[in-house]
Formats: sequence, C-alpha cells, structure tokens
Amino acid sequence: MGIVLNQSIKNTVITFIGFAIGAANALFMYTHFLGEDYYGLTAFLLSTANIMMPLMAFGIQNTLVRFYAEHQTEEDKSRFLNLVLVLPLLLIIPIFLVLLFFYHEIASLVSVENPIIYSYVWIIPLIALFMGYFEIFYAWVKVHLKSVFGNFIKEVLLRVFISLFLFAVFFGWISKIQFVYSLVLIYFAMMLVMAFVAFKIRKPAFHLKFPKEKKEIMIYSAFIIFSSSIAVMLLDIDKFMIGQYIPLKEAAYYSVAIFMALTISVPMRAMHQITHPITTDLMAKKKHVELNELYKKASITLQVVGGLIMLGILTNIHQIYALLPEKYSGGVVVVFIISLSKFFDLMLGNNNSIIFNSKYYRTVLLLGLCLVVLTVSLNMYFIPNFGIEGAAIATLISIGLYSLAKLLFVVFKMDLFPFTSKTLVSLGIIISTFFLFYFWDFPFHPFLNILLKSVLVAVFYVFINYKLVISSDINQGIDSLIKKLKRN
Repeated sequence: MGIVLNQSIKNTVITFIGFAIGAANALFMYTHFLGEDYYGLTAFLLSTANIMMPLMAFGIQNTLVRFYAEHQTEEDKSRFLNLVLVLPLLLIIPIFLVLLFFYHEIASLVSVENPIIYSYVWIIPLIALFMGYFEIFYAWVKVHLKSVFGNFIKEVLLRVFISLFLFAVFFGWISKIQFVYSLVLIYFAMMLVMAFVAFKIRKPAFHLKFPKEKKEIMIYSAFIIFSSSIAVMLLDIDKFMIGQYIPLKEAAYYSVAIFMALTISVPMRAMHQITHPITTDLMAKKKHVELNELYKKASITLQVVGGLIMLGILTNIHQIYALLPEKYSGGVVVVFIISLSKFFDLMLGNNNSIIFNSKYYRTVLLLGLCLVVLTVSLNMYFIPNFGIEGAAIATLISIGLYSLAKLLFVVFKMDLFPFTSKTLVSLGIIISTFFLFYFWDFPFHPFLNILLKSVLVAVFYVFINYKLVISSDINQGIDSLIKKLKRN
C-alpha cells in the first residue's frame, strides 16, 4: 500500500484543491453570476453529456487499463494503442449522423417541459465526445502509473477555466448564453491538453495494424460501455429527468446539494487512480491474499476519510446554506440523502475495479441494467410528486441496491470481503461525532462558524481514530508527518 498511499495522498490533495475551486463555482459564482435558470441549463447539459460519454469513449478507458499490461512487445503495444484510438468512431459517427438528420425531433422531445433546452441540444454530444477522448488519454497515462498530472488537469485545470468564464460573465465580457456555448471550448481544450500529456509519455505510431485479439478487446469494450453507462446513469439520470418533469431552475438547487454530497467521494476518486491498475495486476497474477488485503485497507481508509468529510458537511449544513441565496435552502434534505448513498458506496473500497477486471463483469452488467430500469421508474414517480427530494430518494434507493448487489457478488463469487471489526467501530465513531456536534452552532458569522466547528470536528475525529488505530495506513501517514515536523 506504500505506492497507493503516496500517490493517493497527492491525488487527494489535487482533487481537494479542485473541489475547493468547484465549491467556489457551484456555491457562489454559478448561483450569483449565472442565475438559477442558466445554472440549471448548464447542469442539465453537462449531466446529459456525462450520460453519453461512455458511448463516445466506447468503454476504451477501462479496456486500455485491462489489456495494456498483456502486450509485451513494442509492436503489440503500438497496435493496441491504435485500436483504442479508432474504436470509439464506431459509435461516434452514427450518433452524430442521427443528430444531424433528426435534430428537430430529438431536441423537441427533450425540451417539452423546458423549451430553453431546444437550442442547446447539439452541445451535448460534442461535450460528451471531448469527455470520452479525455478519459481515453487519461487512461493512457494511468497505465504508466503517472496519474497525478492527469488528475490535476481533470480536477483543477477544468474548474479554473470554468471560473475564468464565470468571471467573464460577471464583468460583462460575455453573456450567459455565450457562457453556455463556451463549455464546448473548455472541454475541447481539456481534451487537447490531456492528449498532449499522453503522447508525451508515449507517442502513438499511426498505422492500420491492430492487435490479434481485437475481437476480445471489442467484446470487452462493448460490455464496459454498458457497465460504465449504468454507473453514470445512476449518478446523473436524476439531473436529466429533473429537466423533463419540473422547472429547470430546480436542477440548479439540486446541483448545489449534489455538489456538497459528492465531496464525500473525493478520496475514492483519488485513490481509484492508482488502486485500479494495482488491482488489475494482482488479479492478473492471481494473488488472492494480497488482493483481499488491499480490498480491506482501501475500504477502511476510505471509510475513515470519507466519514470526516461527511461530518464536516452535515454538522455545518445549515450554516453553509446561510451563505447561499435563500431559494437554494430546500436542498438540505437532498444533501443528507445523497450523502448516505455516497458514503455506503465509498465503504466498498476498490469494489468496482475488482468486478470490472474479473470474469463476472458480464453477469453484473445484467444486474446493472435491471437497476437502471428501476432508477428511471423511481425518478418518473418521485420527481413529479416530491420534486428534488424525490430525485434524491430515487438515487439513494438505486445506488444503495446497486452497491449492495456488487458487494454480495464479490463476497460470494470471489471470496473477497472488505469489512472487519474496525468497520463497526468506525461507524460508531462517525455516528457519535455527528450527534455531538450537529445540534449546536457558534453565535458568529456562518463562515467563521463553519471554520471553528470544522476544526473541532476534525481534531476530535482524527484523535479518536488515531488512538484506536482504525486505519493503519492513516496512522502511518500521521506518524510520518509528525516525524517530519519534529525534524524541522
């Protein structure tokens, strides 16, 4: 876990910096500079593009990680990389042709409830295309265990560009409509930067020679398309469906709440950058004992770190909303509901990496398809009847069932288990800390209140976890930090 902890710490720091910039965007600049209608439109367009992204990428980002290590010679690697660049075109070209010839019908269908969407539908597949190839180039970098700079581009640079364009709106240099159009330029730029980094690490040799096992690669990619689409739909289908049933401004309120809750996933996203290729390597070498140890360590480490973030959000939730326009305050319940679903998913550690690299990925796909149907059905009922809180409830049920199903599958089919006795102790610490700090606030300005309470929560929570040695990796990190401070 040494390399995992080292790069995960770097990725976590970068991701948190990105989330800090994203917080300024989502909680302040979007809400004050762009307004609820265009914020809602932006959230709808990006969520829908994210749903389309696995199709545009053809599942190649996972395929690249899965098969790259199996190619030993330079010629084999070159052929494989050629295939991963060309394969997505099998879906990209038909998708754009359909949009070209049936734009009016498609745009009219998705803009029934909110006519403002009609003129911007063409933006969705373009952004999805750039997102897809960004992920392919990012995977290109990750297979060489150099995920940190790619993570910086994805988490920090992207949000910096968005901030700059939001400031341009504020100073009147561009209109709100032009900001929406600028999203295409921003995601195109991110793709180009990622391509430059990827090609600098390894230049592709462009030719028409493909690997001999291209059929196996294509079949795996096809299944990953559906698997990735399922995972993305479970995250973003709610924002898309909000735009189909209720006023688009509600998507703005929902996006603010979702952003806060998704902060809990930051450690998992950061750790995944390096645990994914390591998991792939352990499974390829059939090192079951080491894989099970990695599974347990990843689970408890993410639970402890994610628990701290969740406590920081939930114990300060009312003060956070006091800093926002009053219209957004209805999202408090949404934050609680989504936080619970994300925390459960986080507790499963590198579960997804294990499943996607096992022989059971096709079976889990069928389960995922059933859950997508359930998700859509739940949203169709809950959103019209309960608004954004209904969307959150549907998401909680869907993600909870999907995560539980994947856990049970890994436990019973692969004889791997992420939890230990310390899992229960950690849950007890989280619950106790929440009840200790939630029901009171300092009589100061909300920002100062949040700062002071967060420090108290962090000190109390980290001290208890350190003394009880809940995560040996976290204790090791703290000990190393203390030694460095003593030396200095």
